[in-house]
Amino acid sequence: MIIGIPKEIKTMENRVSMTPAGVEALIRRGHEVIVEAGAGLGSGFVDSEYTATGAKLGDAAAAWGAEMVIKVKEPIAAEYKFLRDDLLLFTYLHLAADKPQTDALLKAGTTAVAYETVQLPDGSLPLLMPMSEVAGRLAPQEGALHLKKTMGGRGMLLGGVPGVAPANVVVLGGGIVGTNAIKIAVGLGARVTVLDINHHRMQYLDDVFGNHIVTMNSNEANIREAVTKADLVVGAVLIPGAKAPHLVTRELISQMKEGSVIVDVAVDQGGCVETIKATTHTDPTYVIDGVIHYGVANMPGAVPRTSTFALVNQTLPYAIKLAEKGVGALRCDNALKHGLNTYQGKLTFPAVGEAFGMDYVSADEVLA
Repeated sequence: MIIGIPKEIKTMENRVSMTPAGVEALIRRGHEVIVEAGAGLGSGFVDSEYTATGAKLGDAAAAWGAEMVIKVKEPIAAEYKFLRDDLLLFTYLHLAADKPQTDALLKAGTTAVAYETVQLPDGSLPLLMPMSEVAGRLAPQEGALHLKKTMGGRGMLLGGVPGVAPANVVVLGGGIVGTNAIKIAVGLGARVTVLDINHHRMQYLDDVFGNHIVTMNSNEANIREAVTKADLVVGAVLIPGAKAPHLVTRELISQMKEGSVIVDVAVDQGGCVETIKATTHTDPTYVIDGVIHYGVANMPGAVPRTSTFALVNQTLPYAIKLAEKGVGALRCDNALKHGLNTYQGKLTFPAVGEAFGMDYVSADEVLA
């Protein structure tokens, strides 16, 4: 199969979808790989590292002209012209929060497999996990930065100092993002409260972090109590492939402390804060009712070398399966089949259809 690795063009997105080692693994299996010139520079990989593996260099059109394109982030408007009906696209999509992209993929007839909805029998999301780990660990760091008075925040040190109380950090969701956010926030000395609806998950977090955290059941009353006392709120809510629910309302925002910070990691699925909107690394925050909102939708792009290695560690085995069997790989790998979001002009992921009120068919039906 001919595989294309385009350069990411989303604002300040420095990740690349394949390391030179990943490209070499594909080429050794008999596949041809076209890498867009400069695609790896943001992650510290020069073109010669790719050509040394046997890859070919080309422009964006050459990379997108391959049979299968492997990306990091979803296609943006400038890339819609490259979508076509004989293209297999493997990347993060987050369609439930992006109607224009959904329409573009369906109009083009592209077969699109989303990293974030590839799902194992135990319900885990192996291709979302590495970037959730990175974003979760970044969230308290970004929150700590924007709590500084020089950044417009309350002027608080996350961990406090002897004789001065630390900041209150509230984490909404105890999954992969939340657990990693807790790990960093606790490590920095913050007072951490985590809310979740899964009692077994809260038991696990209590076992792991002990009296370093407070666990609370996620309901309206507890969210209100925790958020109004918070100095930093981390949104870490995920419903696989679906739009995130708004747990923090506009009314609740108005009751938060002046100069407090929200970092909503769920923003690429619409966010769990009603007032959140996607921002970029070049302009990451805005203020509503005195509360700083951080809504960067590609947080791991800030640490691209770490993120690229972490991502390719997980995506490469699936990329190899797709390269060797094409769409047929979806028929013999249920985890990959869960990743199918669009196929030959049909929407195949129910949560996306429900988000937009669109018709959809099951992956089993279109693949039969």
